[in-house]
Amino acid sequence: MFGKRSATSEAPQPAPRIEPAAARVSQASPPPEVRDVQVAPVPSGAPAAPLAVQRPQMAPAPSKPVAMAEQKSDDYYQIKTTIFSALIDTIDLAQLAQLDADSAREEIRDIVNEIISIKAVVMSIVEQEHLLQDICNDVLGYGPLEPLLARDDIADIMVNGANRVFIEVGGKVQLTSVRFRDNAQLMNICQRIVSQVGRRVDESSPICDARLLDGSRVNVIGPPLSLDGPTLTIRKFRKDKLTLEELVRFGSISQPGARVLGVIGRARCNVLISGGTGSGKTTLLNCMTAYIDSVERIITCEDAAELQLQQPHVVRLETRPPNLEGQGQITMRDLVRNCLRMRPERIIVGEVRGPEAFDLLQAMNTGHDGSMGTLHANSPREAMGRLESMITMGGFQLPLKTIREMIVGSIDVIIQAERMRDGSRRITKITEVVGSEGDVVITQDLMSYEIEGEDETGRIRGKHAGTGIVRPAFWERARYFGMERELSEALDALQA
Repeated sequence: MFGKRSATSEAPQPAPRIEPAAARVSQASPPPEVRDVQVAPVPSGAPAAPLAVQRPQMAPAPSKPVAMAEQKSDDYYQIKTTIFSALIDTIDLAQLAQLDADSAREEIRDIVNEIISIKAVVMSIVEQEHLLQDICNDVLGYGPLEPLLARDDIADIMVNGANRVFIEVGGKVQLTSVRFRDNAQLMNICQRIVSQVGRRVDESSPICDARLLDGSRVNVIGPPLSLDGPTLTIRKFRKDKLTLEELVRFGSISQPGARVLGVIGRARCNVLISGGTGSGKTTLLNCMTAYIDSVERIITCEDAAELQLQQPHVVRLETRPPNLEGQGQITMRDLVRNCLRMRPERIIVGEVRGPEAFDLLQAMNTGHDGSMGTLHANSPREAMGRLESMITMGGFQLPLKTIREMIVGSIDVIIQAERMRDGSRRITKITEVVGSEGDVVITQDLMSYEIEGEDETGRIRGKHAGTGIVRPAFWERARYFGMERELSEALDALQA
């Protein structure tokens, strides 16, 4: 198909031979599925240049390491490097980039099979299938990361240098046997990831936030800041968007608590979601946006776009880092200030972490009811303290009393999310901001999570219970939207 392919017809020097595994797979045995390589060590030669070929969806991989992980040897890696180099010399990458993912993968497999035949490499069917899959992943995707990215049960992928890859499954972190050829290959894959969203990572700019094409959030920190090689952290994007009903099924919140959150979302309360790292803040924010009316104009501001809003009228904005000359940076505050000129009905900030907190509070207090945001804090009270700190550190010369009056006048509800010690995630508090007395902000909890103990497997047992509040401060707002009866029933059910 490609003009350069005839290069394989030349008789090259025989490649090192690799002996078949002791338990050789018969010719009639079907090749393993793609998922069978999920934790096998994946070597690579020098990776190819990034291609404009979309990665195909692969079947979820099992959590158990495959037997091939123990059978691959240095000879296997040498064979792969030799064949990979021959492939790059043979194939026309420009024409390959014009193909769809499936066609490109089939073309690569055909050429690799031809190279294996010409070089008289002796491999079992299982070994050859693993080799084909490894090479396809290196050329078209993200190399050793591909099998992990294909698994929907993985929440985080953490790469600490070429030989240490961890994953989080079910709230628990575990070490895999996946590894990269060396730190150079890992850095090349990091550059491939960030370049797809117009960013870069190198010695002059060793820290980078980016995202994969499916929305997964990516952070890269490389040498000289990372001493043991590039460090890559991926917060996986869940293909199926969670709902509050599913959170109820998982035990993250009770059914009455979910009904209260639904009323808060539909009644256009200004919401702040607080929690620690990995506590489920963004997931909860996605769930809350499901209650936004489809006719509303929503503008989202994020460092790395990951929100999954389903409404038809959504404008998604993303920050931009500075270029090589240090120019052109667009900060979160720039986005929040600009979106005020775009006639938003709701403003959603993926994470509040700096002086944009002032602009978000201003927006909430000037007609943009129903706006939402997340921040890192361990309690609702601490969340308000962090807002004060962000505004003060942003250079605003405002009295503390004025800042607290802004918070009281802007935020209606603070929802606290927490990752428990057993790895589960719970919504631990629904707190409303009632008002202030002097310099003190008054809050009251509508719901809290009470830990009762552990079961025989070490999982935390507890319940979501109401605090006795039957007429919250946003009652009039709920009545304005015709939901006071639903709110009353949900609060009564919380007391049961």
